[in-house]
Amino acid sequence: MASPSPASTRKRALISVSDKTGLAAFAQGLVQLGFEIVSTGGTRRFLEENRIPVVDISAYTGFPEIMEGRVKTLHPKVHGAILGRPTEPGDAAAIREHGIIPFQVVVCNLYPFEKTVAQSNVTFDEAIEQIDVGGPSMVRAAAKNHAHVAVVTDPRQYSRVLEALRGGSLSTDLRRELAWTAFERTAAYDRAIANWMSTQVTGGEGNAKFPERLTVELVRNAVLRYGENPHQTAAFYRASDAGPSTLARAEILHGKELSYNNLLDLDAALAIVREFDQPAVVIIKHNNPCGCGVGDTLAAAFAKAYEGDPVSAFGSIVGVNRPLDLATVEQMCEPDRFVEAVIAPDYEADAYKVLTTQPKWAKSVRLLKCPALGESRAATLEVRSISGGALVQDRDETDRTGGGETEWNVATQIPPSAEQLADLKFAWVVAKHVKSNAIVLAHDGAVVGVGAGQMSRVDSVRLAAEKAEKRSRGAVMASDAFFPFRDGIDVAARFGIAAVIQPGGSRNDAQVIAACTEHGMPMIFTGRRHFRH
Repeated sequence: MASPSPASTRKRALISVSDKTGLAAFAQGLVQLGFEIVSTGGTRRFLEENRIPVVDISAYTGFPEIMEGRVKTLHPKVHGAILGRPTEPGDAAAIREHGIIPFQVVVCNLYPFEKTVAQSNVTFDEAIEQIDVGGPSMVRAAAKNHAHVAVVTDPRQYSRVLEALRGGSLSTDLRRELAWTAFERTAAYDRAIANWMSTQVTGGEGNAKFPERLTVELVRNAVLRYGENPHQTAAFYRASDAGPSTLARAEILHGKELSYNNLLDLDAALAIVREFDQPAVVIIKHNNPCGCGVGDTLAAAFAKAYEGDPVSAFGSIVGVNRPLDLATVEQMCEPDRFVEAVIAPDYEADAYKVLTTQPKWAKSVRLLKCPALGESRAATLEVRSISGGALVQDRDETDRTGGGETEWNVATQIPPSAEQLADLKFAWVVAKHVKSNAIVLAHDGAVVGVGAGQMSRVDSVRLAAEKAEKRSRGAVMASDAFFPFRDGIDVAARFGIAAVIQPGGSRNDAQVIAACTEHGMPMIFTGRRHFRH
């Protein structure tokens, strides 16, 4: 272990990190540029193991690390070396008087608090020990004094900083960008701690789910060409804790840049197909399913989904819950068909080759891969902006039936047949993802008609039945909320609907049950509503 050299002879970097990704190469690059490395505890040992010359922080301060490493950088010679401005006479005098050796670079990332508390079995004391104190203090100090000290808080910054240093110096813009990123990191870190602490409070102001102040940390994934319309600017942000089964973690394999509307529709496709255990395909248009099907094979499911609304399916988004195979792609690529984007857990080699080499498709279709598509998701909050604020709620992700079947009951004397029950379950899942007022007609594991976003539920029934045409006869009907009157049932009966599933709970339930009885239509009450505005 080296001793600190005189203040006037070398440039110096202070390195103290938890995440050591890329650190050896970066530190070696600093040494090659003439920097002396000063470091702490585990970081110092890591550098020594990689044969990088390093000065222990205690050799510089003259004060040992104490309290099992809790106190090591909280020292005037450390913070004086970070905050000191050599160009200011008063600061320069203090630097000389107290033997302070200024740092030109501070490299620091923080204890992994967020990862620690994300573990299901973490104890309170374990979490507390992962609250970094010295690290944020050094980061904030270096960011404040960024005119003299470059603060590096993310391994992804290493190559850019080295490149700038090799070029002679860091520009003012880069220094300010590094400082801004540093303040973003400490702000997010403190908010994560505060959010976690709110879950540990019983009584008082603490609220585990809805704290008094809610900060959502988002990391920019991409700046988009435009927003919902060409005159709107837009960007795609990823939640810092986004899980592997989310769209934000999907890998873009092929195709031109995704649009704002593509991303909305891809998320809708992902949300639906992940609900099914059977091979499933959904076709999304304007954030609603215009077709959805399940089958013994993905190709069979696609055929059912496409027939749901072939006209609307042109220029759609397709989601599948099995690796996309050639038999399915051959149907997708028929001459009169066109798909904007596909999301799948994977792609078989021959299917991928067709989609990426056939001229009509290679230039236009976007292909996304989400291997964890069907995995469970952690409970998350849904945040929707309104003018001047936001609405926050639990995300409507319950179970594979869109509402526990133990809550269901047959409201009519006549129960549904086994075939009808299977279709009712299928239709209920799909209805959960349709804009209210939502009506879904289904038969034999396929959507045959959808009524979405209507102000009147009876109009949604009529629209879905008109879409289905002859296929409405013998189909089942799912409604995302209760029927306020019997008129929706009467319209369904005229189109030959055979069974109904709905939440129930209307003051006119008795009239609705009587209407189903008159028409010989079994009806299930689920006891759960699925509005989607």
